[in-house]
Order: sequence, then C-alpha cells, then structure tokens
Amino acid sequence: MTLSDAVYLAMGIGALCAAVIPRLVFRLPLSTPMLFLAAGAAVALLPLPVPVVQPGPDRLWVEHVTELCLIVSLMGAGLALNRPVGWRRWAGPWRLVGLVLPLTVVATAALAAAVLQWPLAPALLLAAVLAPTDPVLAAEVRVGEPTDAEDDEDEVRFSLTAEAGLNDGLAFPFVLAAVAYAAAGSGTATDWVGRWILVDVLGRVAVGVVVGLAMGWLLGALFFRARPAALRLSEHMEGFVALGATFTAYGVAELLHGYGFLAVFVTACTIRAAERAHGYHKVLHEFTEQVERLLTAFLLFLLGGYLAAYALPALTWRGALVGVLLILVVRPLVGWAAELGSTSGPRERVVTALFGIRGIGSLFYLAYALGHSERFDDWAQQLWTVVAFTVLLSVVLHGAAATPVIRRLDRLRRVSVTPP
Repeated sequence: MTLSDAVYLAMGIGALCAAVIPRLVFRLPLSTPMLFLAAGAAVALLPLPVPVVQPGPDRLWVEHVTELCLIVSLMGAGLALNRPVGWRRWAGPWRLVGLVLPLTVVATAALAAAVLQWPLAPALLLAAVLAPTDPVLAAEVRVGEPTDAEDDEDEVRFSLTAEAGLNDGLAFPFVLAAVAYAAAGSGTATDWVGRWILVDVLGRVAVGVVVGLAMGWLLGALFFRARPAALRLSEHMEGFVALGATFTAYGVAELLHGYGFLAVFVTACTIRAAERAHGYHKVLHEFTEQVERLLTAFLLFLLGGYLAAYALPALTWRGALVGVLLILVVRPLVGWAAELGSTSGPRERVVTALFGIRGIGSLFYLAYALGHSERFDDWAQQLWTVVAFTVLLSVVLHGAAATPVIRRLDRLRRVSVTPP
C-alpha cells in the first residue's frame, strides 16, 4: 500500500466517522478527536502494510494540510461569533491574547531551557508553537451556530472561541522571532530585533487586519447589498462560498506579506457584522464546520499513527514533563492571573484558564518553522515528539473534561438566573 492509498483510505473512513461519531459521544466524557487519535494509533500498531506519515520527511505536506484546516476553522469561528467587536465587549479575549499568549511563550521557553536543557532558539520555538490555543479541536467549548442575538453567548465559550481565532494569527511573530534568533546565531546578537518589531510584529499584523477588514467589507456588500440579484449571494444560500471568502482573504494577505490567519478571522467577523440577522451566516458556518470536521478527522487519524509508531517510543520523561506542566500548570496559572479584575465570575475564570486546548495550530507552526530554517534540524525530531505528545495530552484531558465541565457550568448559570 502506498502513502497515497493510505491517505484516500483515511479520508474516506474519516468522512464517514466524522458524520457518526459526534452523535454517539454527545453525552459521554469523550470527544471526537480522542477517538480519531485512538483509531489512528490502533491502525498503526496492527501488523498491516499501512504507511505512517512522519512529519519530518513529509513536512511540506503536513504544513499545507494543517494550514488548510486552520484557515477553514478560523472562518467558521469568526462567523459563529454574535457579539460585535469592541474594547469592552471583547475584554476577555483581549486579556487572553494580550497577556496570556506572551506570558505563555516566556514561561514555556523557560521550561524548555531548564527541563530539556535546550539552547534558547529551539526552546523559544517550542514555546511559540505551543502557545496558541486551537480553534479546530475546541468544538466542545466553542460557541455554537450564528444567531441574531448579540448577547446569547456565555463568557467562557465566547472568550475561548475569540482567543483561538485571534492567537492563531498573533502567535506567528513569536515563531518568526525564534527563526530570526536562530539565524542570528548564539550570543547577544540583537540586530534582528528591530526588523522583527517593525516588520513581523507591527507591519504584518497591520496588513492582516487591514486586509481582513477590507475583504470582509467587500464580501459583506457583495453577499447582502449587491444590486444585481445574481451577485447578491445571500439569496442563493450556497455554503461553499465560505471557502471562496476564506481562500481570497488568506491569499491576498499572504501576497501582501501579512498574516493570513489573522486576515481570515477578521474577514469572518466583518462579514458577520455586515448583516447579523441574516440566515446566510448559518449556511456559511455549517459548510465550514463540515469541511473542518472532515479535515480534522483525517489529520488526527494520521497523527494517532505517528504517535504510536514514532513519537511516543521516542518521548523522554523530560519532554513529557514540559507538556504536562504547560497543560496543567502554565496555562491555568497564567490564564487565571490574566483574568483577575475582569467582570467574569470565579467559576468562569477558572474554566477559561483551564481550557487552553493545543492542537492543529501547533503542528502547522512547527512544520512552517522547520521549513524556513535549517538551524533547528538537530532538534527537529525532539520538537515533533514533544509537540505531538502535548497535543495528545490536551486532546485527552480537555476532551474528557469539556462535556461534563461545560454542562455543569451551564446548569449553575441557569440556577443562578432562575428567580426564587
């Protein structure tokens, strides 16, 4: 069996299972990603001639498939958010992106340097790829489908969805900082810092936001206000248009050297703001969600095989400790501290801090960085091992806890608002 044969088989089985499994595990402390990882691991361990995807030799392929999954997920996340963008309305996500993301990078880099005894460049890269939360694997804690009510999202789901949508673009500067530092060499070389701040932080973020706003405004006008009926796409209710919006925004931003992930999320939020009460948002969201589920099932199936065949046998206790500390200590503490003084209740702050899910975004960023710098070649295998294990740990722990925790939080919220 060739790799392409295995890919087609995985996509076929994944598509069928993606339609069935969510309904089977809806009320169980399980998640769809957990089952796909387990299935991929089981197939890899069977005495069958099934090739296993290795992210090292197959790096370019892994980069582009994870990239596709991410941008589709970011469009769906932006379309699902009902709350208009604003400083006060989005106070929770701003805290999570402005404080939690950089603090997580610093803390994880320090962990990698101390526990793994790595130089600063690979330690910073590991921290940068593991810092962003994931919009793909967070289905249990994301907001649901679009509605016409601005305030029907609870703070936990809203904050986690908006955080994942924003920080998958804003983590890019930290990844590029690791690449730039490695290229500059060890020691105290700081010539790269000025260019990094001006270009990779300020310039590329600004381009991503501007492209997102412009594309969102243009597409919103086309969807809902175009004078020729043939161009007013909302009247045709075709969901695949979401892919057109996604790829256009991403492609324009990347051609202009901006952050395409950020542009896609801003585009989705701007389209959402163009006409909040229209049912076309639900059609677009449902289509992106279906494509996302298919791609996620496919990727997790292959990741499960890699974990069983290569990553877990090569994992050291030091690498495992870094992943455990990130998921169980760093994110909860940093997330909780960043929300002190917010308007959220104590239960909401704890849950938001705990559910910083790692996933497909980390795989993309690592594949991207390794493809743009040869300075990490000596640590590539260890980087893939630690990142894959951390994703596995996050999928298992967060997947098992998400359903019961979120349901209990919903019950407590309903009790607190019920009049005596």
